[in-house]
Formats: sequence, C-alpha cells, structure tokens
Amino acid sequence: MNKKILVVHGPNLHLLGQREPDIYGKTTLEDINKELSLQAKKIGIAISTYQSNQEGQIIDKITQSGSNLIIINPAAYTHTSVAIRDALAAIEQPVIEVHLSNIYKREDFRKKSLISDVVTGTISGFGENSYYLALQAAAVLLGKTNEKKN
Repeated sequence: MNKKILVVHGPNLHLLGQREPDIYGKTTLEDINKELSLQAKKIGIAISTYQSNQEGQIIDKITQSGSNLIIINPAAYTHTSVAIRDALAAIEQPVIEVHLSNIYKREDFRKKSLISDVVTGTISGFGENSYYLALQAAAVLLGKTNEKKN
C-alpha cells in the first residue's frame, strides 16, 4: 500500500444519518468511513479520513496531508470558502470533490462551487455512493486499476 488517500469531510457531516435524511440519507459518516476503508484495502490503497467543522483545520489538513490524492466533501464551505479553494489550488496532488446531493438541483446559493475549477473532478448526487465512486476514480488516477485514464 504505497499510495495514500486523504478523505476530508467538511462541516456538519458528522451529523450524517440524523440531519435531513431525505437529502443526505440515513447512512452515518462512520459507516461511510468504514466502507471506504474496506474498499481501499481491496485495491491496495491506504486511506485516512478526517472531519472538521473548522475551516482553518481543514486547510491545515489539506496542505500538510502528505497523501497522493485528496477526496473532499467541503460541505457548506463549497459555496463560501475562498481559503479552502486557495489551499486546494496550492497543492500538487489530484483532488476529487464529492457531494452527497446534487448541488445543481438545490437552492441557488448551493449551485456555485468555489472549488470546482481547481479540482481534478467532481462527483455529486449519488448519496454515499458519491464517495465510493470517488474512490474508484482515485484508483484510476493513482494507477491502481486497469481502467483507462483520460
């Protein structure tokens, strides 16, 4: 397991399974992290997860991660944080943006992502599967699968 992925969960994601389950589902963040770990192990990638409600802590984690790739669900910071955008733009690792809901089918203020233009790709609207799809994409980007790279 020489490839490492950092998964960053933004504010309020520790409330998954309780908060607005009609939008975000009933699966908890702990369940998502466990499944990500299981899937990562199967493909030979080391994975660590991190959740914070604090913008500065998220920035520190991004810029000091030492990982080969970052998967991030910036949650509400997607629409408000120039600082997280700048941190993502400053690193060299590929970054995959993830959202449980389809932000483009939500309120107008949620339709604008401040980070989409500095990440490798975005996956949204598939509930918890957005994370698992991101992990599959990460495996392709890190050369841990036989699928073609674009």
